[in-house]
Amino acid sequence: MNATRTVAAASMVAFATQVVFALLMLRLFTPEEVGDFSVISQVAFLWMTLALAQAPLTLLADHNVPAHIGAQHAWRASLVRYAGLLPIAALSLWLSQLTLWPTLLWAALLAFCQIGWMLAQSFTLRMGNHWQQASVRVLPPLVAALTALCMTLLQNTEGWTAPTLVLSALLGYAIGAAWLAPVLQAPPTAKFKSAEAHTHAHSAPSDSRSTSLRMAHTLVDATLATAVVVVWQRLYGAEDTGWMMALLRVLGFLPAVVHMAWAQVALAQGDSQQAHVRGWHNPWRLGLAAFGCVIGLGLSCALALSQEWLDLRWQGVWPYIAPLVLWQGCACLSAAFSHRPFQTQTTRHYSWACMGLGVVQAFVLLLPMGWDLPIDATQHIATFALTSSVGLLGLTVWMARLR
Repeated sequence: MNATRTVAAASMVAFATQVVFALLMLRLFTPEEVGDFSVISQVAFLWMTLALAQAPLTLLADHNVPAHIGAQHAWRASLVRYAGLLPIAALSLWLSQLTLWPTLLWAALLAFCQIGWMLAQSFTLRMGNHWQQASVRVLPPLVAALTALCMTLLQNTEGWTAPTLVLSALLGYAIGAAWLAPVLQAPPTAKFKSAEAHTHAHSAPSDSRSTSLRMAHTLVDATLATAVVVVWQRLYGAEDTGWMMALLRVLGFLPAVVHMAWAQVALAQGDSQQAHVRGWHNPWRLGLAAFGCVIGLGLSCALALSQEWLDLRWQGVWPYIAPLVLWQGCACLSAAFSHRPFQTQTTRHYSWACMGLGVVQAFVLLLPMGWDLPIDATQHIATFALTSSVGLLGLTVWMARLR
């Protein structure tokens, strides 16, 4: 469990840094600025996620392929998909009604660096030491937060203007991607091969999905995540988008912590028995504890608003707190069991179930646009979050029953 503790500690530090970054956005930037940045970063996320096609998970799960070779293959394949997805990214930015240039350039740079960072995290989880596993997760958000603070102070004192949020995020992702450079330059060595030889082949998880199925699963997930931002920007404007995304940026990191510190470690270690240990390493207890943390963050946000610690322009966050807490809390439960399909060779069923849920979520999200329903942002987010939560709970129960 040393790897779990290391990654968990690093993820919590990274999470605290993300909270600081979010507070900087709330304190130093307007809702419109946060909303525009959210659209650009979400399009970059869509681009990156589709280009990877879940390659980081495959790199963790396929222990019959040396990690060094797997990382090189995943990088090359991802870059090919990255180039082919340029029209989709451009279309997404156009639909959001943002100026296509230079937002497309910023999205392209963000996506490129994120691809390298995601692969670097998976590679270090399999082959790196504890210091490397922690650093690759902590340094990028820390650099981004410090850069945003310094650039904001520079703007206030010197009058120099620049896209602060985009540049700070880009520098952070570039630091993370740099960890993959030695892997891509050096040929496989005996050190890597011998380390892989210690893996217990009979208990190692695997990813039996085809590339097309992984790509389809990724397409549904990434398109839905991007559609939430784009639809909100189009229906309710940049201010509402900033309110929602600033809160979602904080709450949404907790499911990611559970996935990185528990599910990914289980896959990297190739130990199918890890899912059945007792105590706080039980998936249900981990998921519920994370759910409790999400509730605590939501209450903290409510307290900050009620005490007027934030600018009055952020009072619009109130209607989003309860729905997003419920949605992201259920996402924590699902993340705690997300390694089970890989350990039980049911990844194909898992992908189809996730895609089915994504289609239902997309239907609820797009319903006001297609039928011109008289619904405001508060009702829309409540309906969407409730639908998502019920679906995630059903997925969690199914994964928990896998043996």
